[in-house]
Amino acid sequence: MSFGTIQRILGLLLMTASLIMLPPLAIALWLGEGTHTPFLGAFFGVLVAGAACWFPVRRERRELRVRDGFVVVSLFWVVLALVGSLPFSLAHHPHMSFTDAMFESMSGLTTTGATVITGIDRLPLSILFYRQELQWLGGMGIIVLAVAVLPMLGIGGMQLYRAETPGPMKDNKLTPRITETAKALWYIYLALTISCALAYWLAGMNGFDAIAHSFSTVAIGGFSTHDLSIGYFQSTAIEMVAMVFMLLAGINFSLHFVAWRSFDPLAYLRDSEFRAYIAVLSLAAVLTVSYLYLSGTFERFGDALHHGVFQVVSIGTTTGFTTAEYFHWPGFLPVMLLFISFVGGCAGSTGGGMKVIRFLLLFKQGMREISRLVHPNAQIPVKVGNKAMPERVVEAVWGFFATYIGCFTLMMLGLLATGLDQVTAFSAVAACLNNLGPGLGEVGYHYSDINDTAKWILCLAMLLGRLEIFTLLVLMSPAFWRR
Repeated sequence: MSFGTIQRILGLLLMTASLIMLPPLAIALWLGEGTHTPFLGAFFGVLVAGAACWFPVRRERRELRVRDGFVVVSLFWVVLALVGSLPFSLAHHPHMSFTDAMFESMSGLTTTGATVITGIDRLPLSILFYRQELQWLGGMGIIVLAVAVLPMLGIGGMQLYRAETPGPMKDNKLTPRITETAKALWYIYLALTISCALAYWLAGMNGFDAIAHSFSTVAIGGFSTHDLSIGYFQSTAIEMVAMVFMLLAGINFSLHFVAWRSFDPLAYLRDSEFRAYIAVLSLAAVLTVSYLYLSGTFERFGDALHHGVFQVVSIGTTTGFTTAEYFHWPGFLPVMLLFISFVGGCAGSTGGGMKVIRFLLLFKQGMREISRLVHPNAQIPVKVGNKAMPERVVEAVWGFFATYIGCFTLMMLGLLATGLDQVTAFSAVAACLNNLGPGLGEVGYHYSDINDTAKWILCLAMLLGRLEIFTLLVLMSPAFWRR
């Protein structure tokens, strides 16, 4: 383990992270809100801490190995959440405990969108912008950003990329150099963000709301500048913009890169994961709209179509925007929508959940086992598109699925032990582990009323979900620390 190299990189990343305080600081000073002190203190504190970490080992240039990458990513996400909590802890409005500040910061950076803040409409604009900024930076991953803008990380940048990027098929680089790969991802991310902001503005949002909501839409985060989320605007045009960009952000960014570089929209249709992604959301939308209309929840079919499709896209992509109180919908719908969030977005997207490609592989593996019962001696490969998947990939997907369910069960039992009811405990873990946000029961509107122990368990759930379980759990393995 190259501890000196790890320390040097963490120091550099901390100094870089201090810069996230500058935009909200500028807004606070420009508007004279009186909220500049928390951001100013956090900026200098984090900058000095990063410099103190980096300076003693500034000349370390050892190879960064795979194990080192896991340590850097895991440590930095924990430290970054602590850094992100500073303005919330230091501000007078909202005045938050350390637990609540950490929860809000972790939720923003992991693009979960669960909040402990009430009265969002009355918050200073600098705080509102800061919440949205956290989600935007967390969306693609601050580690990938650091690899793109800090070539001084040098050899081994691929190890950070592999540990950070979500999905089971993430070793394929878009370009020969990892720095160029990270830049390509960020150019796509930035282009989507700018396009989304312009579309929101043309649809009727003011400039601030358009930028703020573009941050959380493309990041698939779900934070809003209003308590009523997207429903605040009462605009079909705005909701259509949100749905389009939520769908785009839930697609593998590598697929965006290939399709846009070759000017070939049909590249999307040739991708098996994309087709499965659209199929799952379409089926869920048909079921939701039909049940809402037939059950009389909405008297007009147009209203059922409008709210049903929006909630399916928002929850299915794990964004978490709402236009209606879906947790009060009748029958199986609220639970079905939560289950869709377990599928989540495509691998290599900003979406949460287990990822569509994993469920596609699980389904194909299940069909293969059925075929083997009929033809026990047949050699039947698991294919995605026309490509046979290595058995190692299929085994890894099964291992991930089992570990995911195991972590979910343990954390749900932990929440039940703190006194939460079954519906709240189940939905809170599902919403946080899948980086969704809104749940059912006591966490339908917000998370401020649950106890502090439950909030810390959910912070762990959010981090596990964002780092795809294994990145964090591998550090707990004795084999990882053996030479």
